[in-house]
Amino acid sequence: MNGLGSGARLGMALLLGLVPWGLAPRADAQGAPRVSKSVYGTLETVDQSAGGIIMKTDEGKRVAWKFDKALVARLAEFKPGDKVIVIYRLRGADKAVTAIAFPGAAQTAVYHNTSGQRIELVGGPMVNGACGEPSKDPVSVTSIPKDGQGEVAQECWCCAPAGGMCIPANRTGAGQAFLANCYE
Repeated sequence: MNGLGSGARLGMALLLGLVPWGLAPRADAQGAPRVSKSVYGTLETVDQSAGGIIMKTDEGKRVAWKFDKALVARLAEFKPGDKVIVIYRLRGADKAVTAIAFPGAAQTAVYHNTSGQRIELVGGPMVNGACGEPSKDPVSVTSIPKDGQGEVAQECWCCAPAGGMCIPANRTGAGQAFLANCYE
């Protein structure tokens, strides 16, 4: 793909099926297994015209992710080489992105609600060195309006649609995370 602009590269990646995850639905399917995963790497390109990003994983693979155009516009402030984490959830054979995070882009863990709806940001403790484990300690719940932001002081987090609840299975870290889809 040498000689192509970033839009053409992302478009070509989409066409060739190199983008394993497209726009995710906003609600989780009933009974679908939910396993959270993360892809760590560095940002290569934010392409507003194609509505996505290209990143290079820590394993050296180039992957493209398609997002809502409003979210991609927010991601344009980040530069090639910035550390990035894409957090997704397995839903059967599908992968649905929960968030895209930029470690170190803030001094605390700041979560931007870009889901298009009000959400609940849930923070909880790490148990036995892991997030997502049952705990006797209470969780914190912060309602975040559409386009609002919130912070989590605990070691673990998750987000759910307004009025819902989730198990804090993602590790918190200083930086900015853009919440694309929240699930119970």
